[in-house]
Amino acid sequence: MSQRILNSPANIGTMRLKNRFVLAAMGSNYATADGHCSEQLIAYYEKRAKGGAGLLILETTSVSWPAGCSMPNMVGFSDDCFLPGLSNLTSRVHQYDCKIAAQLNHSGKVSQEDTVAGRPILVPSIPAKSRNDMMPLLTREELGNFIKMGGPDGKGPRYHVMDEHDISTLVDDFVAAAKRAIVAGFDGIEIHGGHGYVISSFLSPATNQRDDQYGGTVENRARLMVEIIRAVRAAVGPDFPIIIRLDAKEYRVDNGITPDDFIVAARLAQEAGVDAIDVSAYSDTQKGIAFTEAPLVHQPSAYVPFSERVKRELDLPVIAVGRIELDSAAKDIANHKYDFLGLGRKLIADPELPNKSAAGMAQSIRPCIYCYICVSQIFINKPMLCAVNTDVGREYKGDLIASSTEAGRCFTVVGGGPGGMEAARLLATAGHQVTLFEKEPQLGGTARIAALAYEPNGGLIDYLSTELQRLKVDVRLNSPITIDALKALNPDHVIVATGAKREAPEIAGKHLDHVFDGEEMRGLLLGGDDRGLKKLNPIKRALVATSQALGLTNNISWVRALSHLWMPLQKEIVIIGGGLVGIEIAEFLIERRRRVTVLEPSATLSPELSIVRRARVIHLLREHGCDMLTKADVSHIDKAGVHYKHDEDMHCVKADQVIIAQGADADTRVSELINEAGYAVTTIGDCRSIGYLDGAIADARTAVRALLQPV
Repeated sequence: MSQRILNSPANIGTMRLKNRFVLAAMGSNYATADGHCSEQLIAYYEKRAKGGAGLLILETTSVSWPAGCSMPNMVGFSDDCFLPGLSNLTSRVHQYDCKIAAQLNHSGKVSQEDTVAGRPILVPSIPAKSRNDMMPLLTREELGNFIKMGGPDGKGPRYHVMDEHDISTLVDDFVAAAKRAIVAGFDGIEIHGGHGYVISSFLSPATNQRDDQYGGTVENRARLMVEIIRAVRAAVGPDFPIIIRLDAKEYRVDNGITPDDFIVAARLAQEAGVDAIDVSAYSDTQKGIAFTEAPLVHQPSAYVPFSERVKRELDLPVIAVGRIELDSAAKDIANHKYDFLGLGRKLIADPELPNKSAAGMAQSIRPCIYCYICVSQIFINKPMLCAVNTDVGREYKGDLIASSTEAGRCFTVVGGGPGGMEAARLLATAGHQVTLFEKEPQLGGTARIAALAYEPNGGLIDYLSTELQRLKVDVRLNSPITIDALKALNPDHVIVATGAKREAPEIAGKHLDHVFDGEEMRGLLLGGDDRGLKKLNPIKRALVATSQALGLTNNISWVRALSHLWMPLQKEIVIIGGGLVGIEIAEFLIERRRRVTVLEPSATLSPELSIVRRARVIHLLREHGCDMLTKADVSHIDKAGVHYKHDEDMHCVKADQVIIAQGADADTRVSELINEAGYAVTTIGDCRSIGYLDGAIADARTAVRALLQPV
């Protein structure tokens, strides 16, 4: 449907926004270690302002810096020394008719930097102990980032139950920070009342066990929030916009915040003087899958019912968040379910999204693939990254395309996977002539099999394919590269992105007819490699061959749908290898009611997946009956099953079929052939070094930047 309403103006209090697009606050770790706005941070926000958003909400900050910080590189609002950087930020954003609000916060029980420094952590009550089920899923390197959480004495957090003096001091900190926001040129503020931080820890009956005027009833638990809002309103005057971010629900939290609690708190916030409600949610993030229920929801439009309810019951503008697609948002806003669309991950993936929406170029919006790399970086105290947009965090280094000194050069790209397509897109955007060779009948490479298991991956293939067509890249499918073809083009440079060499390790029994390697499995489901087809019985072989001849395997969506009805795979399947490929195959098979066992020789499952996505998929696999065993060394395969050693004992697991998801290595054969023919070559992606989808996209950017740098 038309997205016109998303590009219509609207108000939050006295603040007039040019459209309904709001950058939701997400931590970046781009600030300096001493709490100042770095050029990296400012350029990141400036890029989103230039991209057309109507309002940016600055990532969470600390009103009590250095206390109350949940990240090592967190923006401070506690001293005038921060004003120069904050003022620079707002002035840079205002160049693009974009408004910016400062999110003011104290992280409370989530203040990990207080733990690190040995400072007391402010809480309404001493929190109950809980077990973090994500820790067993982490690699040794990732665990190393959590060592400091023991604090200087190794004893962990030092909780301090807030008394009235602490509360009064905190209120004063919020007031002082709000005044600084005005001096720095911010157009409004957002008070963070959610996500387990100090205000929400008072609001939640699960964490607020007080028996004084700040505990018990919803009204009492909301007292701290109300006192902060009233004091801030008195300090900033009646016309300065104040937004409150609130949790509509706490998932997987016993006796947590309910939607009814949320409505009461929202009404009290309105009476205290806020101008808008930013509707979010929270969960027990000690449980791995919970983080993808809240606050970074996986289910599309999951919080819209909460936004709709508060919009119906209160007379205030409402900002909705939570994986909302643009067409859904246009319909929801037209139906008065909320007023503004809050986007986090989507504006990380493509800061130009609002401009593209306004120009009717929705197909050119780079999609978020919900891989959770962005937030997983924050989990391990590293700067934010994006798998599909490798400019994120590098905006301050200048525009990649603008660095090109000459247009019209001739480039050849060999390989139509994500890395090859991204390289071709970047070169064509810079004005160069690009020809892309792909030996298969479709673009996408191994990302096509990944898209079968995880649908969002398909969005990236569609986007890149559409962009290559729009940019008039000469795409040649069913075309393995030849030296004669290169001679005909005589390119200035060749980029090789042919992917990995995938050969299953030497496991006794791997050549049996019921055993498939990754390439054979890909060929069965999507066409191409026919070795797996030859292992099927005549009836199944005929069915698969017919579907391939009809072109059914060319379309990922068709394969995804039809494979729920029939696949040439039996009931009991053992996957050897619990890395990214093995886990995604398991995800695909479990959804199609196969009984799956995964045997992984190392200590960690799928370290290539981001922490948050890894926790989610492993939780869901186990929930649906998938057996996953680490430190399992496979000795051989026979008709009885797969034989392996675990804890010094030999075991055998029955298998109707076996998939070997191991054996990917860099493949330099094509690049060596082209180089020997006298052409300048750059290799990217898995044919250079195994890095999977995000590594291939990053490699493409690095290679193109090197090629476009002034000589």
